Amino acid sequence: MAEFGGNPFYSCRNCLNPLAFQDDLLSKSFKAVSGDAYMFQYAMNIVLGRREEKKLITGVYTIANIYCGKCGQELGWHYLRAHDPKQKYKEGNFIIEKLKMIKEQY
Repeated sequence: MAEFGGNPFYSCRNCLNPLAFQDDLLSKSFKAVSGDAYMFQYAMNIVLGRREEKKLITGVYTIANIYCGKCGQELGWHYLRAHDPKQKYKEGNFIIEKLKMIKEQY
């Protein structure tokens, strides 16, 4: 297990692979297939899927699904491009479904 100096972080619920730091959490108000989801500025230990255009609640985006780099569990998606100028703030950020991660502190 990686050492994070007491900083809270989120891990894959399936294999406990660290995914994102609490400090990189931008919002807890997103929705995904499984329910609530969180937006992070950065994510680690993930694998990006192929780019695709997807219609979501707030518009059309170019996204890539994200998967746990250890167990392969699908976790959410990475916003690559927002077609609506009002949604540009999402570009480059990561959405991770709440049910697919747990919060830890070491």
